[in-house]
Amino acid sequence: MEFITMTDVEKVYPTGVTALYGLNLKIKKGDFAFIIGASGSGKSTLIKMLYREEKPTSGQIVIGGVKVEKLKNRKVYKLRRKLGIVFQDFKLLPRLTVYENVAFALEMYGLPKSEVRKKTIKAIDLVGLKDKVKNYPHELSGGEQQRVSIARAIVNAPKLLICDEPTGNLDPDTSLEIMKVLEVINNLGTTVIVVTHDRDIVNKMKKRVILLDKGRLVKDYEKGTYDKNEKC
Repeated sequence: MEFITMTDVEKVYPTGVTALYGLNLKIKKGDFAFIIGASGSGKSTLIKMLYREEKPTSGQIVIGGVKVEKLKNRKVYKLRRKLGIVFQDFKLLPRLTVYENVAFALEMYGLPKSEVRKKTIKAIDLVGLKDKVKNYPHELSGGEQQRVSIARAIVNAPKLLICDEPTGNLDPDTSLEIMKVLEVINNLGTTVIVVTHDRDIVNKMKKRVILLDKGRLVKDYEKGTYDKNEKC
């Protein structure tokens, strides 16, 4: 069952640069997909359109039955509540503890305190940081900070988790640990999309691999690798 469908999606920026040309892509519910390609291949544009930071110039994007490009700006928050987003630079609030960073989004939704606590502890436990709930970001390693970022992204049980270069600032061993955390989350039913330049990670995970080149989808393998001849 397709969860994400992109049909004839094209993106032309005001500068005249075309980032995507007639992209057609389907991702099933519960899939785990890597999006790879050289800088400027269209990876970032693609995922920004999934969480509606950007709109396609033409074409259609459907996520869970919602026509994303048709959403009115005031209703975009409803889409984003169903998504989790993880960035390379963690984006943690430095003056908040691990618990407070993860709980923050739920508190903004106005959920009861007991529900916030239950969901927050569950998410922190899932990423293996239950013993760090009172720590502040500066007291954590880079890998631990990224785990907090992931916990924050999944605390509201999103149907889709989008990760933009989540291991870009981490060493190889820590990067693999983060990928294993994402795999656990995927096994629980969340669709996971990871944009990465990390060839080793892609090859070790053996998940679906979607290769973009100059705005075009050129390869799509169910269980692929990042070929050494492909630019990253």
